[in-house]
Amino acid sequence: MSKLNSVNVKDYTELYSQYDWFSRNCLPVVQQVSDEFFLPCFQFILLGISKNINTLLDKDPYFVTKVRIDKQHDMFFRLSENTVNIILDRTLGKSNGKFNLNKLTDLEAKIITAFNDFMYNSLAQFLSPAPPTLKRTNFDVIHLTFLLKDIDKGVSGKFIVTLPEVLLNPDNIEASTEKFKDMDFASSLVDVGLKVGTTKIKLIDIKNIDIDDIVVFDNSDTHHMVLKFNDLEKDINLNPNLGLVIPFDNNEGDSEMGENTNLWDSIEVEMNAQFDTVKISLGELKRIEEGLVVDLTSIYNNSVTLSVEDKPIARGELVIVNDRYGVKISEVIADTQTSATTEDSDFEGDNQDFQDDNEQSEEQYQEENPVDSNETQNEEEEFDYSDFELEDEDI
Repeated sequence: MSKLNSVNVKDYTELYSQYDWFSRNCLPVVQQVSDEFFLPCFQFILLGISKNINTLLDKDPYFVTKVRIDKQHDMFFRLSENTVNIILDRTLGKSNGKFNLNKLTDLEAKIITAFNDFMYNSLAQFLSPAPPTLKRTNFDVIHLTFLLKDIDKGVSGKFIVTLPEVLLNPDNIEASTEKFKDMDFASSLVDVGLKVGTTKIKLIDIKNIDIDDIVVFDNSDTHHMVLKFNDLEKDINLNPNLGLVIPFDNNEGDSEMGENTNLWDSIEVEMNAQFDTVKISLGELKRIEEGLVVDLTSIYNNSVTLSVEDKPIARGELVIVNDRYGVKISEVIADTQTSATTEDSDFEGDNQDFQDDNEQSEEQYQEENPVDSNETQNEEEEFDYSDFELEDEDI
């Protein structure tokens, strides 16, 4: 079964290329013949090509004209009953009764035959003489199926031309210069994305990020990056730019971390760093595809964007810290600080409302249940657990 499929795929590929050739060469000739013979009233459309005539014919009868090319080869023209009716309506006027292909008059048959002969004389330019030793087979023909359409009335029918495949003489186009090679395009540029790495970072550190801060990406390697082109991603081997190396004190960096004030601030999220769209040459892209080590020094001057869940947080310049990549912040995205401030303000506002409600409730309770001030002071000074009675099962 797989062998049969491979044969069919090969045949289809050949037919596709043949269709393109016939469409560019034969279709204009067929249209020109029709325009000269009938005036420009019909439109021809090449529906397809086939080696099996049985797939093209339907139950309708056809008017067939056979034209002898040589002793072994012929050209056939097949016009469906509807096509003949369309042509005769244009040339002789519409008949009163129902059209019947089997009852053509001599005049009607001569008109169709003359058109087919005129068509043959024009299409013969694509045929070459048959070799003297060639033996004809039953499968050496190609059927071109055209749709003949009356432009004004919109009705259409089939027009099938059968050509001996072995006599076809397609034009062979030779390149006037040497053929292109892959490396001829080596200097052409293409837009790609470059992923630097990722790291875990706390929300409070994102909220406190500032210009000139340095974010080091734990999941990065100075000798590797990930190249993204359309939907494809590929690890690439790099020669690191040692000019980006800076001294960095991890302890000093830790001291600058924000102080956790609540559970929310202590949550860690994944931050990733990626170059803004950069341009690299196709030559470099080819070396990357081959797994070679490449030198992308030119891209290091581009800005790197830090983002969390595809939301940009900050931008900066690439640096190297020990054997990891880092980003020195040069711009903090305003939306981040604004949203963080807004969230804090909303929380503080809600908290203030909550405190006001508590204060009002407490004042109302004290008015309804006055207590001795000395007793209250003693309760504040000392918390006595004996006030609570605990069952054994609670201990």
